[in-house]
Amino acid sequence: MRSQRALRCKVKYRVWVGFPVGTEIALKHKRHMNWQQKGHAHGSQGGVSDEEPTRDAMLRTERQQLRACCLPAINTMEKKLAEYKCDTNEAICMKLVRFPEDVEDDSTTFHPEFSHQVYGDDEVAFGYKGLQIQLFYTAGNLSTLFKVKYSSKVTETFDCVEPDDIEGKIREIIPAGFTCNSDDFISLLEKEANFQPFGTLLHTYTVHSEDAGELTYQIHKVDVNCAGFHDYHKRLQTFLMWFIETASFIDADDDRWDFFLVFEKYNKDGETLYATVGYMTVYNYYVYPDKTRPRVSQMLILPPFQGEGHGAQLLEAVHRFYCSLPKVQDITAEDPSESYVKLRDYVLVKLCQGLPSFTADKLPLGFSADMAKEAQDKLKINKKHARRVYEILRLRATDMSDEDKAREYRLEVKKRLFGPYRKNQREMAKMKKCLRPEELLSHVDQMDTQTQHEELEKSYQVVVEDYRRIIERIATHA
Repeated sequence: MRSQRALRCKVKYRVWVGFPVGTEIALKHKRHMNWQQKGHAHGSQGGVSDEEPTRDAMLRTERQQLRACCLPAINTMEKKLAEYKCDTNEAICMKLVRFPEDVEDDSTTFHPEFSHQVYGDDEVAFGYKGLQIQLFYTAGNLSTLFKVKYSSKVTETFDCVEPDDIEGKIREIIPAGFTCNSDDFISLLEKEANFQPFGTLLHTYTVHSEDAGELTYQIHKVDVNCAGFHDYHKRLQTFLMWFIETASFIDADDDRWDFFLVFEKYNKDGETLYATVGYMTVYNYYVYPDKTRPRVSQMLILPPFQGEGHGAQLLEAVHRFYCSLPKVQDITAEDPSESYVKLRDYVLVKLCQGLPSFTADKLPLGFSADMAKEAQDKLKINKKHARRVYEILRLRATDMSDEDKAREYRLEVKKRLFGPYRKNQREMAKMKKCLRPEELLSHVDQMDTQTQHEELEKSYQVVVEDYRRIIERIATHA
């Protein structure tokens, strides 16, 4: 007969797979009483009894009964618990507050694009109904209000279920000094008049708004030693977690970092105030023997200001700043996103279109060494980026309705795009020398010539479509 220890282990296992504990204990007791009535006392010795198959049958029957009676209850509980799941991108409510009435004005609210770096890949918080996570910032100094609100908590219904630590995860990324009281936050708005942009003014520009008329913006360059900037930057960089998919905080104490900030200059009750619009961080790498290579690390325009051209203004101002420094080799970007590449193409085309080597009469002759050298010397643009600029300007200068000219342009662009496929061909030649026939077959599909041509054509069409958008944008803002 099985020992009591073995019986307990069996019960424990079935509880683990989801059966209610009370039900298991009752069934265990019932089984034990049945076995005692049949003469199976505690501590019986010997081998397996003749009743063993009967007991196994009883166990199978009980499992089926448990599933039949418990699964509906489990499904019901899962549905109830699902009511306590919230999409964290929707739950997080952000504001840039200028006036006290903005705090209660839902039209000024914006939400994160991403929250997986704080709340996990599924971007879900568990344990609350009606969850709202308030992250409000004063428009200039970014003084912070952090509050968590909800209509009910899972522990009010299910004592044994723990909710997620919503507050703790936010506190890990926002710096100390925030307030959790709305009245205290509103009182901080009075101090906004004392806030002044950090650093040195690089560029001023205006943007027309249908609601507010001409709005003035300023771009400032800041270094890490600027008084008060260190704490301000800690508050500013928290936005990265919500709007850049793979963001990380930087070591702002390293003096090789340059910071560029955009501010809106506005009027409030007769006073001139400033609102934070966006920023860029650039790290200066050493290039042997005596040069530096500025690399753009982070760039963000805050959501209320997106789509107004501030990103292009910022990138162009930063580019012009580094072009004025003789020690700069060229300007690059760290792991640029697709949207950043398109923005950079637009800015570099604007800068290059006035260079003598990029005139319309020289573009049909192909990408030349003079183009690469002039872009490098005058605008700190490397050869790879200068080549893209050439292709965009040549498309603008080409009559694509002329079949011969269109074909020439298509072949010129595909010649660059074919680089990765040419590399595959070289790899294939090497494989033929060192692989057995059966091993080679596994790579043939990857190297299929017809597939390469099809993929090359797709790549070409995508590139040309992107180029046309840039040309249209330049024409619109000419």
